Amino acid sequence: MQKLTSGLMAPDQFIPLAEQTGLIRPLTFWVLEAAVRQCGEWLCTGCRLKVAVNLSAWNLRDDTLPETIAALLERYAVPAGLLCVELTESALMTDAGHSLDVLARIFALGVHISIDDFGTGYSSLAYLKRLPVDELKIDRSFVQHMATDGADAIIVRSTVDLAHSLGLKVVAEGVEDEITWQRLAELGCDVAQGWLLAKALPAHEAPAWLNRRALSVPPGRPSALPAPKPRPQVRTTRP
Repeated sequence: MQKLTSGLMAPDQFIPLAEQTGLIRPLTFWVLEAAVRQCGEWLCTGCRLKVAVNLSAWNLRDDTLPETIAALLERYAVPAGLLCVELTESALMTDAGHSLDVLARIFALGVHISIDDFGTGYSSLAYLKRLPVDELKIDRSFVQHMATDGADAIIVRSTVDLAHSLGLKVVAEGVEDEITWQRLAELGCDVAQGWLLAKALPAHEAPAWLNRRALSVPPGRPSALPAPKPRPQVRTTRP
């Protein structure tokens, strides 16, 4: 969000206010629709890109959320597999039983679900194994210094191993230098996210950036982190 007087506002500055005032529901709908619509526009140009939308704990209290998502996907002719919703551990632990039910219905649509900022919350492994999720995102606080901090390196390696053992994809947040990229590749991390790759781009510039990147990757440097060895799928298969 951007204010005319003070510039950009971080989500942690306005999301709590939206939750307290009840505006989180229309705000989430606006973001979901914008993301799905943009995904549909990219598809029309032959560019197949996945989009991700952050949800709050309050959104998981909305029993109509799965139907809302399904209607948006249908309206803009976007395959469910091109949408990912991201939630933090703390959001997932708020009213855990109800959250699990709403997430299961979203997952049944074919939408991907990711645990954001993993490692900074208080979710238990017993609860984690019950969640219908596809992906863990390792918080940047562990990733940024993993090349120089032994404890962070151990946390990242252990998280990658844990996620893969559960059949989940792993995303590393906050990748800003080549050595971190290489260490993550050695650990078998699936996806990297950070300024080493690109800063935030306007939507209309993303396809051209992808094309330039595909042509500019130097010999010997992977254009993406290598996929790990095949791992067992322990999640319930979608219908």
